[in-house]
Amino acid sequence: MRILIVDDEKNIRRTLTMALESMEHEVACSSNSATALAELRKASFDVVLLDLKLSSESGLDVMEEILRIAPQAAVVMVTAYASIETAVEAMRRGAFDYLPKPCTPDQVRQVLARIEQTRKLERRVVELESRLGAEPEMDLTSQSAAMQKTLDVAFKAAESEATILLLGENGTGKSVLARAMHRRSPRRGGAFVTVSCPSLSRELLESDLFGHVKGAFTGAHADTQGKVAAADGGTLFLDEIGELPLEIQTKLLRLLQEREYERVGETKPRRANVRIISATNRDLTQAVADGKFREDLFYRLNVISLRLPPLRERLSDLEKIAMSHLTFIAGHSGKSVHGFSPDALKAMRGYHWPGNLRELRNVIERAVILCSGELIEAADLSDTIQATSEMRLGGKFTVEEIEGEHIRRVMANTRTLDEAATILGIDPATLYRKRKKL
Repeated sequence: MRILIVDDEKNIRRTLTMALESMEHEVACSSNSATALAELRKASFDVVLLDLKLSSESGLDVMEEILRIAPQAAVVMVTAYASIETAVEAMRRGAFDYLPKPCTPDQVRQVLARIEQTRKLERRVVELESRLGAEPEMDLTSQSAAMQKTLDVAFKAAESEATILLLGENGTGKSVLARAMHRRSPRRGGAFVTVSCPSLSRELLESDLFGHVKGAFTGAHADTQGKVAAADGGTLFLDEIGELPLEIQTKLLRLLQEREYERVGETKPRRANVRIISATNRDLTQAVADGKFREDLFYRLNVISLRLPPLRERLSDLEKIAMSHLTFIAGHSGKSVHGFSPDALKAMRGYHWPGNLRELRNVIERAVILCSGELIEAADLSDTIQATSEMRLGGKFTVEEIEGEHIRRVMANTRTLDEAATILGIDPATLYRKRKKL
């Protein structure tokens, strides 16, 4: 952590600095309120150790100004004038804790541990609040052999510190799996922080990731901690990493290799202990060949890579996933909808789901709104799904469309490529080419 010591006694500053640096914290010192407030305006601190009596000034009054400038800082009062009254007053005004002077290194270490634990809990609350009501808790088991193999490897890898790269089409559940891996990792007590790489301009994305200092660019009115700092001790999930600009790729590589980074507009390096899980729907090997993605970064990210199959390749899981979404959406909407009619399930199994799990959720949400009974009927589904499900011999469909749909349905109901090829009467290499084309 970054700690500011504010004390007018030189020996106290020197003793505390030695103790804190031995605990591997970054330390700055001030002997009065003016220099302390100046330090807080130009840099961000996690903790301020503040003397209750600074020459002629009251530490309690100084604390109020500190919390106005740096509300994120935890202020700990350190004083020789220990009393219950001053302790209560300090806590009432916003102090995190209170230490008598002289204090031992062990006492300081305990207070800092409480601060760190509190910060972790605060980050966890923010994370849970952001998730609350957004998505149902998914059952991460599968009847699809390919998906279950991916899950088995993922949960073994979760227990390590290895960097993970998740591959797959949009909407296949990469972010859901990343969050599940975090919950099964030794870092489960830390925050799970998501960065959407394509969502911001290069400048804003760099600031979002690494933070910035006041005045670093137009509109930077105050120091800001980035998501790397927020994920310290936890997991940083980089969604659509293939869209990361080359300039930021260099900084991310440094974070991976040295666990160091710099905020925008700052030259002093900071350290962060984060585990990185990234995801992409792009072919990063091709992006490297095209000069759009750094080869050295690709190898650092690709320690363990996992491919999530699209929904059309795991239709055996469709009903279970659909019911999970239905229960969640119906509960939040207050409607009494308990399942799907046989015709609705048939239509859903016959559709190829180009938008995968995300599209499935949207379809079910629409159906719940339109449904007038306790079961979702085929008529409540979108016209696209109904039209696809009605594909039949003799209908107005091309041979290519019928062949493609037949291949999709056979593959959805078989466990291996060889088994599907046998049913279709073609060799596996031909099926592989057709599947890739489809």
